[in-house]
Amino acid sequence: MVTLSGFADEISSDLDVQLNILQSEGIRYIEFRGIWNKNVLDLTDNELTKMKKVLHQKGFRISSIGSPIGKISIIDNFEEHVKRFERAIYVAKFFDTKYIRIFSFYIPGGKDPEFYRDEVMRRLSKLVKKAEEEGIVLLHENEKDTYGDNAERCLDIMKTIHSSHLQSAFDPANFVQCGVKPYSEAYPLLQPYIEYVHIKDALFIDGKEVPAGQGDGEVQEVLGALINRGYNGYLSLEPHLAASGTFSGFSGPELFKVSAQALKDLLTELQYAWK
Repeated sequence: MVTLSGFADEISSDLDVQLNILQSEGIRYIEFRGIWNKNVLDLTDNELTKMKKVLHQKGFRISSIGSPIGKISIIDNFEEHVKRFERAIYVAKFFDTKYIRIFSFYIPGGKDPEFYRDEVMRRLSKLVKKAEEEGIVLLHENEKDTYGDNAERCLDIMKTIHSSHLQSAFDPANFVQCGVKPYSEAYPLLQPYIEYVHIKDALFIDGKEVPAGQGDGEVQEVLGALINRGYNGYLSLEPHLAASGTFSGFSGPELFKVSAQALKDLLTELQYAWK
């Protein structure tokens, strides 16, 4: 059995609207990226406390902190970013989740990613060392234009860092937008490291995001393979059906419900239960 989660800020910036839509879809977990038009790492302690109280009252939990850690250029100042990472650890512990989503740094336009490989690994190693000390698992997302945007470099990261505290947040749509076939090409390489899955689909022709199963993301094949290996982790909805930006995406209440139903339809076809 898998557990459904989602980026609730895709629904609305308003907490009540978020929770009402999630509840209507039977989803009780949130991948916490933002609320009240603020990034999760920019929330004050008082705002975090308010959020936690409402979640507890309404029976919701946090599956992962959808942080922007690693979403800076590889040539940007890293030490300042580490301070932001420490805030992410604080927030994860505050909400009693072991997961923090991260990225592997944007590569300057037109440059060969291999030129920056050593610096990418140095930075990620520092983050992972801290995660190991704090009992946190970092989930690397294969974001376009970062070092780890294709399957081979994602595998390079996993093998080089080689830590149980760094795993893969597998995102089919992001692979499509990089010209990679998610199931045919990426899954065979990354299967041992997949600990979390983003449910997002897209088209090769223009990169447009579409509901799961309606694009080129081979989402059904990925889910089928995961189910066959006994995957029982999170499937986190990040549909981006209305807008997509560097640090956030948006679908709105109705399109988020469309994306949730598309995922449930795939799971029903695969005869796999969810909660």
